[in-house]
Amino acid sequence: MTSETATPIIDVVIPVYNAAELTKRCIDSVIAYLGSSIRTIHIQDDASGVETRAMLDNLSYPQLHVYHAPENQGYGKSVNDAVARSDADWVLVLNSDIEVLNNFLPWLCGAYAADPRLAVISPTEGDSVETQASRYVRQPGGYIATYRFRGYAFLIRRAVFQAMGGFDAQFGRGYYEDTDLGRRLDQQGWRMGVHPDATVRHETGASFGRGKAYRELVQRNRLLYLSRYPLARQNVLTVSGNSTLTDLPSKIADPMEQVMRQGGRLHWLTPAPLPQLSCLQMRNGTAGFKTITKLMLRGWLREDKRINAVWILPGVSAGLRILLTLFVRLRRLEMREWQGDQRESAQQQDADKRDTE
Repeated sequence: MTSETATPIIDVVIPVYNAAELTKRCIDSVIAYLGSSIRTIHIQDDASGVETRAMLDNLSYPQLHVYHAPENQGYGKSVNDAVARSDADWVLVLNSDIEVLNNFLPWLCGAYAADPRLAVISPTEGDSVETQASRYVRQPGGYIATYRFRGYAFLIRRAVFQAMGGFDAQFGRGYYEDTDLGRRLDQQGWRMGVHPDATVRHETGASFGRGKAYRELVQRNRLLYLSRYPLARQNVLTVSGNSTLTDLPSKIADPMEQVMRQGGRLHWLTPAPLPQLSCLQMRNGTAGFKTITKLMLRGWLREDKRINAVWILPGVSAGLRILLTLFVRLRRLEMREWQGDQRESAQQQDADKRDTE
C-alpha cells in the first residue's frame, strides 16, 4: 500500500462473459491508453464460451492476468473475486463492452486528490446527459455529484469496496447491484461522482442482450432494490417561478436535496432553463402545460418512474397552480406548497441579525 503522498497503485478489473470481439477491443484500448498508468489487468472470465476463452488465452500482454471461473457467477461476484486478488490502492472496474478513448485517469485521480470523502468516480459515456457539463455544479476536482452509482466504468478505493462487502451477490447475474452499492456508500457518508472531462465508449447489452431473460432479470432485481430502499421510488415534480439554486432558502433546498440523496429524482420546471443543477438526479425543463402533462403521464408500466409528489414553489402562476392541483387530485398525489413570504421572512431574519451585530 502506498503512502498518502506517493502515486497510488491502480489495477484494472474486467469481468468477461462472451462477446469476444468487444472484450478484445476493451483490453486493447486499456493497454493502448492506460498501460503506463496501471499495474495489472485482472480478467475474470465468467465461464464464457470456447471462442472468448481462446481469445483471452491467446493474448500476450504481460500486464494481463486471466482467471477462468469454473461456472457462471454473475457480474457482482465476478468483480468481487477479481478485486479480492488485487492489493492496489484503487481499482478501475470496466465492463467488457467499454472502449477507452484516451487516458482519463488523471482527471479521476485529480478528483480523489481534491476530495478525501469521494469513494467512487466514473468517466462519462460520450453521448450521455452528463456531457452537458456546464449545467451542473462542479465539485472539488471537477467532478459532478451523483447519488445513483452506475457500474459500467468506475475507479473506486479498494479498501472502501472491500469494507462495504463489494457487490451484493443476491443480485445474481447483474443489474442494480451497482445502484445498491451506491446507496450503501451514501449511507456511510461517502461521495460519488462522474467526471465530464473523462469519456469512454460503451456498447450496452453485449453480454445479456435485451431479450426475455434480460427483462425478467432487470424486473426481479429492481424489485429487490426498491424493497430495500423504498424512498428511491420518489419522483418529485417541482414547479417554481424564476428561482435558481442560489435563490432557494434552506427550507426548500434541503428537502429537494434529500429526495435525490435517497435515490429519488427531482424534475424542476422553471420559466427559463436553470443556469446550474446540483447533481445528476436533478432534471430541469420549461414549465408549461405540455411538459407537465407529459411528466404526469410517464411511467404507467413502471411505478418507480411515475411522478408521486408535486411541490409548488413561490412564483408559480395561478393557471399552473390550477393545473397542478387538478393532477394532484386526479392521481391522489402528495402535494407541498411554499408561499413567497417564506423566502422574504428568511431574508428579513438575516437582515435583522446583521443589524444587531
